[in-house]
Amino acid sequence: MLCYALLQGTGHRRRRSVTHRQEGRQLRTLITGAGSGIGAGIATELARAGHRILASDLDQDAAELTAWQIRQDGGQAGAFALDVTRDDDVERLIGELDDGVDVLVNNAGLQHVAPLEDFPMQQWDQLVQVMLVGSARLTRAVLPGMRARDFGRIVNIGSIHSLVASPYKSAYVAAKHGLTGLAKVVALETADTDITINTICPTYVKTPLVERQIAAQARTHGISEDRVVDEIMLKPMPKGVFISFEELAGICAFLIGPDARNITGQCIVVDGGWTVQ
Repeated sequence: MLCYALLQGTGHRRRRSVTHRQEGRQLRTLITGAGSGIGAGIATELARAGHRILASDLDQDAAELTAWQIRQDGGQAGAFALDVTRDDDVERLIGELDDGVDVLVNNAGLQHVAPLEDFPMQQWDQLVQVMLVGSARLTRAVLPGMRARDFGRIVNIGSIHSLVASPYKSAYVAAKHGLTGLAKVVALETADTDITINTICPTYVKTPLVERQIAAQARTHGISEDRVVDEIMLKPMPKGVFISFEELAGICAFLIGPDARNITGQCIVVDGGWTVQ
């Protein structure tokens, strides 16, 4: 129940106090890039927690496989083709979802590794369009429905590179830094509602994307893939291990739950101690 109160002795209305009305609810959760990697891992774990998964991916067959695996495990999931760089694609999908979206997980991503002067600008633009502009486009599309229901949770999948930089990743670092700024602004714009937006910033998760990064960095640096893992990827992390899907899904589950309703605009850093040094 929404409660309104006047501040005693003033003419100003206190902001609404929202009870934990989503506790135990099945939340309709739209995840981009859900066909593989982090997106598929989060989709699987949130489905096990009882949420209804709307798995979207540029590759519809991959999204269908994620949804099928969830249903085989007893969960509820649908699959959708989605190009986050196209306004018409986003509008079409949101229009098809009659029940709306309670939770948006902006996860779609890709990578290209090269020195800036050798970085094809078409690929530079593609990375930013998918990871930053695409996230803004989806967030913009779901916000009206969330406002109408006075409830919503948005989780951006950022990166340690939302906070720090590495050579040869100018587009990726720029896009992931941008996600944190986007979240801060949207957090302020939705502060008078029960809508939150946060960015999870993990170090490396062993996904197909990271496997490709390992191979690309090995070529760029002229070293073995094992040395890339030991000397580049895991070296800055005192804990020295990859992050698991289960860890990220657990953090995501917390952020969309009732105990996190006053956590908004934040970077949730999962870096094995990288940034405390």
